[in-house]
Parts: sequence; C-alpha cells; structure tokens
Amino acid sequence: MSSRTESWKRELQVGAVVRRKPGVTRWAKHVYKPVAIIPGAPDAFWKELVHEDDVVDYHAGTVTMELFRADVEAYLVSLNLAVPSVWVILDRDESQRSPSGWVVSAITASAFEAQDALDSGENIVEAVPIPESLAAWIKEFVDMHYIEEPFKKRRRNKHDIDGIEDGKGDPRIRQTSDVFRAPKTNRKPGVH
Repeated sequence: MSSRTESWKRELQVGAVVRRKPGVTRWAKHVYKPVAIIPGAPDAFWKELVHEDDVVDYHAGTVTMELFRADVEAYLVSLNLAVPSVWVILDRDESQRSPSGWVVSAITASAFEAQDALDSGENIVEAVPIPESLAAWIKEFVDMHYIEEPFKKRRRNKHDIDGIEDGKGDPRIRQTSDVFRAPKTNRKPGVH
C-alpha cells in the first residue's frame, strides 16, 4: 500500500445514465433525470440504451470523476447516506447538440460540491446510488487520507463582562453620554 502523501488524487471515467419520461404538464414535453452511473464507461453522447414505451434511458455522457485528498470529509458524507450516492450534474447545452438540451458536466462523490451546484439553481443535480465496486474504490481513498480531528472544547475568555463601558465608541465623535444608549426623542414641537 502506498503512503499517505502519494496518490493525493484519483481519477476514473464514469458514464451517466439519464432517463427521459413524458412530462406531466403541457409546458414540459419531457423530463430528464439522472438515474444511474457506469464506472469505467467509454465515451458516449446521448446514446440510447433502453427504450420502453415513452421512457428512454440514455448514456448521456462520460466524464472524469476526480477524488482529491482535501475533500475526503465530503466523500465520507456521501458514503454514509442512507443510500450511498454520487451526484450527477447536468448543465444547459450551449452548443445545442444534445436532444435534451442538457449535457453531463460532472459526476462527483462530494456532497459539498453537489450542494454548491444546487445553490446556483441552473443545473440538474441528482443523487444516484453508488455501485458497490465504486463505493469500495472511494472508501479505500478515504481510508488512506482521512484524519479525524479530535473535538476541542473552547474555553471562554475570563474578561470582566460586568465592567462599565464608560461611553466607548467612535473617538472622532464627541459624546456627552454612553454611545450605546437608546436614541432620545429630541423633537422640537412643530407648528401644524
């Protein structure tokens, strides 16, 4: 087995299977949803895999899934879900070559990266179950690099919290009293 400092990064070609189903509204003719991944997949671009009635499964694309030593905590989150998952991220197809209008931009084992993609609101991000062989590959990488940090309870500084502030504030402003006071109602009576 290699040492911790070696192989700080791993890569694997992974294909995304995207399912096209009929839409449920008149505004969406079809709905596209990532449903599976294919570890070690060859290159493909919206290759039809299975066609049953109105439902079609496509090998939508193959991308490089990368694991980095700095992200092992995020991979651990993914592996410890009720159903261990990776995330398939689809972006809008700017080239307009795909039949769906979407292209596979990333497949990630990082729950944090998936959350970042979800925050933009412009992508399709779906969790798909990890095949056991890929989960073992990710787990081996996590075991090699994860170092659990022990919990350290912070102690409160022993400052005098009952001390008098004595009008502390901005030294550029002349103060006649405490700057933390509630504002007074110094309104002059107006003529109505």
